[in-house]
Amino acid sequence: MRVLVFNAGSSSLKFGVFDAGKATDQCFKGSFERFRDGECSFRFCAGGRDEAGQAPHGDLSAAIAAVPGVLADWGIDAITAVGHRIAHGGPDFVAPARLDSETLARIEALTPLAPLHNPANLEAVRVAMAVWPDLPQLGVFDTAYHLTNPARATTYAVPRAWRDAGLRRYGFHGTSHKYVVERAAQEIGQPVGALKIISVHLGNGASVCAVSLGQSMDSSMGLTPLEGLVMGTRSGDVDPGAFGFLSRQLGLTIEQIEAALYSDSGLKALAGSSDMRDVEDRAAAGDGAAQLAINVYAYRVRKYIGAYAAAMGGLDAVVFTGGIGENSASMRRRICDGLEFMGLRLDHDLNQAVRLENHAAPQIQAYGARVRVIVTETAEQLQIAREVAALLTRAEPVNTPIPVAVSARHVHLSAEAVEALFGKGYALTPGKPLRQPGNWAAQERVTVEGPKGRLERVAILGPLRKHTQIEVSRTDSFALGIDAPVRDSGKLDGTPRVRLHGPAGIYDTDGLIVAARHIHIGPADAEARGLSDGDFVDVRITGPERGLTFTRTLIRVQPEAFTEMHIDTDEANAAGIGADSAGELVPGVAAEAVTLTP
Repeated sequence: MRVLVFNAGSSSLKFGVFDAGKATDQCFKGSFERFRDGECSFRFCAGGRDEAGQAPHGDLSAAIAAVPGVLADWGIDAITAVGHRIAHGGPDFVAPARLDSETLARIEALTPLAPLHNPANLEAVRVAMAVWPDLPQLGVFDTAYHLTNPARATTYAVPRAWRDAGLRRYGFHGTSHKYVVERAAQEIGQPVGALKIISVHLGNGASVCAVSLGQSMDSSMGLTPLEGLVMGTRSGDVDPGAFGFLSRQLGLTIEQIEAALYSDSGLKALAGSSDMRDVEDRAAAGDGAAQLAINVYAYRVRKYIGAYAAAMGGLDAVVFTGGIGENSASMRRRICDGLEFMGLRLDHDLNQAVRLENHAAPQIQAYGARVRVIVTETAEQLQIAREVAALLTRAEPVNTPIPVAVSARHVHLSAEAVEALFGKGYALTPGKPLRQPGNWAAQERVTVEGPKGRLERVAILGPLRKHTQIEVSRTDSFALGIDAPVRDSGKLDGTPRVRLHGPAGIYDTDGLIVAARHIHIGPADAEARGLSDGDFVDVRITGPERGLTFTRTLIRVQPEAFTEMHIDTDEANAAGIGADSAGELVPGVAAEAVTLTP
């Protein structure tokens, strides 16, 4: 499969061609930039050949229309699909989507959330549909990666009517963050699901993303790409009171203020240039405004790194990417200096000698530092091509109903916990068998105690585990007075401690979680449904008057497992789900790995 990928902006077009499923094959990369006065600059490269110059294309539409001729001149043919970067997908586009008139209308309705980005993205799609009318066109959304963010990270404390109208935090650069985090995990040699990583994308647009155990947990951008870090022309975080102040003091309209925050702020406002290279040169020559701009920029990034390390309860790696993150050794040092207290320390020689050819991801932390520091080039087009190919090559899956079970509060005990709670040599008494083979509910019960209250007669599920795990609902965690994290079963690092009471004693342990919704499934059924362990799927609840979809449901493939979806009591109560409920997979959401060579 050969995928053509477009990343369109108002003044530039970047595109590339990628081959799926082959170890070594040709890749083409091209760009048209700085549209003005009926022309633009271009650069094309493939197979060691590199060309640059001026082209007679004065806007985005003309540039896209010229792409078939460019590819033909370079011997690139047999395109089978077109992938597009779409900046804002709102709350509904959780995965790549096929683009048609209905989908484009839904994306266009999101334009107020990304007024500088979505219009150009949509223009590129419409032109590409006219140029390649017979090819599938798919969109990959910057916001989709961040839809795993919990409500506490996405909710603004504003009136309910505003929130009901769609005011919430989304986050952007998701395709970049996803790629560099997975590349960093590969470099570290551990699964991304076992790591806590902060991805720092520093370019003309800039954002920081906290990725906890494989999922985006928070991102510095918010409702729009304006929130967060200082950027080339964007302000980043600003007190919302500035709107009223500027209206009263300077007579500015909302439109004028918003336009200035997007286009005349950031480095451009502080130092007179949006290019960090220019700003660093001016600062070195003694320009006080440029020096201030650099200090403000670095301080904001450092503050977010510290905040996200605290929010995740730990940190394994910081990954720098984007034009500034990849190329400015001095900015990386300014950001990292002062973070030694949390185990992050640079090797200054390695930091100065970063080489990024062939998708390298060098580690530049000092010897013995607990937190790794990695630099790597982002590869958004490659990631888009991967996701497009994954969707198009997936076989049509079986989609029979999946039973939905409501998982009430329960504990899984270790042998040590059983002896502490019930006495030395005690063996739990198996009671009711569960649908998962080999699992059962014990006849015994325990009490769970937190700083605010207790949960009495909590069920014990067997068999015993290596580590005690306590699974509660979000409401239960408030009753206990403890912030229990949403985790996949078994991922207990950094979880809060609670006290268990039994007839023979007490047992203090960590392991308190709100279990993430998941589907137990056996290997054969998983293969028939086109699923792999660790996939995330959307599940639509079936039956009369349901119309409810559970997003980001984890697939857990286990030998001999009975296919069944587990949700907690809060989710069941909110959805009105009781016994004998079932769901079906929403088509086209789960993704599987596809090898692509740039």
